[in-house]
Amino acid sequence: MSTERNELLQVLNPATEELVATVPAATPADIDAAVARATAAQRGWAAAAPADRARLLRRFAVVVDEHVEELAHLEVAEAGHTIGNARWEAGNVRDLLDFAAGGVERLNGRQIPVAGGLDVTILEPLGVVGVIAPWNFPMPIAAWATAPALAAGNAVILKPAETTPLTALRLAALALEAGLPEGLFQVLPGTGPVAGNALVEHPGIAKIVFTGSTRVGKSIMAKCADQVKRLTLELGGKSPNIVFADADIEAAAAAAPMSFLDNSGQDCCARTRILVQRSAYDRFLELLTPAIEEIVVGDPLDERTQMGPLISRAQLDRVRSYVTEDLKGIRGKAPEGPGFWFPPTVLTDVPEDAPCAVEEVFGPVAVVLPFDDEADAIRLANATEYGLSGSIWTRDVGRALRASRAVRAGNLSVNSHSSVRYWTPFGGYRQSGLGRELGPDALTAFTETKNVFISTEA
Repeated sequence: MSTERNELLQVLNPATEELVATVPAATPADIDAAVARATAAQRGWAAAAPADRARLLRRFAVVVDEHVEELAHLEVAEAGHTIGNARWEAGNVRDLLDFAAGGVERLNGRQIPVAGGLDVTILEPLGVVGVIAPWNFPMPIAAWATAPALAAGNAVILKPAETTPLTALRLAALALEAGLPEGLFQVLPGTGPVAGNALVEHPGIAKIVFTGSTRVGKSIMAKCADQVKRLTLELGGKSPNIVFADADIEAAAAAAPMSFLDNSGQDCCARTRILVQRSAYDRFLELLTPAIEEIVVGDPLDERTQMGPLISRAQLDRVRSYVTEDLKGIRGKAPEGPGFWFPPTVLTDVPEDAPCAVEEVFGPVAVVLPFDDEADAIRLANATEYGLSGSIWTRDVGRALRASRAVRAGNLSVNSHSSVRYWTPFGGYRQSGLGRELGPDALTAFTETKNVFISTEA
């Protein structure tokens, strides 16, 4: 990799602030060379028999499975994830590769009835896909795009986040070990303004898949517009957790903490706006308080730990800016000393339009807001610019269906906080994104539809 400016990315352990590794940062020249390699590799990959592509992707999954523990420990070191979460994330990469491999031989076009001949559609790969992955879930979110893009016959260039490049680099090495062609799946760490921008603006990149902030997503969307470049965006969220008075309040309160504390709250789907019907509000807080205070925050490698540190000093400062001393609430415990630690926090008695109630904090902070009736709950749930995810707790099936239709979000769960499954679609409304990932149609998002008419008239 060229290092024209000798720029190095420093990877810090968020739990200790110790230097884990330094990684050369890609330059525009590196991106240009990678696109040339990917373009050459993609031609052969697209021409390969579907069964051969599927077989290699399944082999990639097997190799990942053989290195789950290694990948998990890398994730703990660079991202501060708990070891249990990190093992799940590595396993999710394996499962996504398996799932995508199953779609290779079912990427079918259609035969459309027409007069005077035969009309068929053919799904063809786009070419080279650029994936810009975030630091909050470095492995699985990278695989969300990489696995179906490869399965559909494309090459992939992945730019991981500056703070979390190590698992991505290891996955690229494992892809070669599994037998994927050189140049087909490349990982180029680098900064957003340099490597990310070069990837977005390169004319040899057919599509960009970006997961990150709404602000950066808008900038990427504007740059893609100049080339009419295809784009999938998964952006911010401020998801509601609506608890009606007829719900199982004990179950709702028990499930609430990890709905926004998982991954230290660094999750676009985090249920950080807990909306509770006024008649159940006091009981809910009575149950929630000990649940928050008992969350175990500490060493990510300790199997008992439920929540680790934030990713960086900058993120810690951002979260702190939302939680001023005058705000009332429930606060858990966090380690002192080195590391980017912030305690689990639930804020109460805040105005419904307060910054902490409507902006994405991206940390272990939630607000609890009371509502009066169903209409009031829906009003509050939709009172942000986002629309990614959310939960509805009620025993009334009719209410669950009405609320699910009324909440403007792409992924909802009833009596659950589940948002992401690789076999169902995922994506947001409004400023939470554009397009859908995962699910049965994941491969088609990385194809062009070609229509072919064959005349049968003499």
